[in-house]
Amino acid sequence: MSNISSNLKYLRKKKGLTQQQFADAIGIKRSLVGAYEEDRAEPKYDLLKKIADFYDFSIDEFINEEINDKWKPNLKAQGSNLRVLSISVDKDDNENIELVPVKASAGYMNGFSDPQYIRELPKFQLPLPSLKQGTFRAFEITGDSMLPIQPGSVVIGEYLDNWNDVKTGETYIIISKNEGVVYKRAGNRFKENKELKLISDNKAYDPYTIPSDDILEIWKAKAYFTSSLPDPTPEPTIETLTTMMSQMQKSLSQLNKN
Repeated sequence: MSNISSNLKYLRKKKGLTQQQFADAIGIKRSLVGAYEEDRAEPKYDLLKKIADFYDFSIDEFINEEINDKWKPNLKAQGSNLRVLSISVDKDDNENIELVPVKASAGYMNGFSDPQYIRELPKFQLPLPSLKQGTFRAFEITGDSMLPIQPGSVVIGEYLDNWNDVKTGETYIIISKNEGVVYKRAGNRFKENKELKLISDNKAYDPYTIPSDDILEIWKAKAYFTSSLPDPTPEPTIETLTTMMSQMQKSLSQLNKN
């Protein structure tokens, strides 16, 4: 027997949906949702595919895996992206945080899977609880596309082995064949065989997409440090105060109208 009924009920509740809300989202009657969750009926293939897509699972996972709080998705085979990550450890067998400086970025494209290359990178440890569970690497970033984070800042990322965990709006270090090392905000969820949209925080730079088969590694940004200290906030001028007063008057006027 498949796990459709239990998976359907678990995922609906995890997403915080009532049976009616889920039925409306999928475009079926609420009574059918109840029948599927109580294992009195099973959805046909077309509907099953729609449900699996809604929860971002494959049909195989949805039918055969027992999805619950302990379940972890398997890393999908993605050609050259399916590999063992090379790391280095200290004398106490604790994982290091390797630093990839700008000058080493080009070499990283060729040596990211070479244990010898990784061992030769600068490395350090940080006594932060948030950087103890997982595998971390630090990348020096260039350019001003992610202001207010300044060029030359070092962003520490946590290795993301399952790219389906990419979340829209969060920041990542993306290692790709054509773009190299870039630090961007994700504009969409990762979909195998589709493009990933990358967004700069500096609006002077337009968003762009890269194909999934161009991606080599994804690191979720966890922290950053910089030697560029912020400039002091400038004293307000008559012009800025006048503008602020004008905006406040407009807001009050709009509130009175409402």
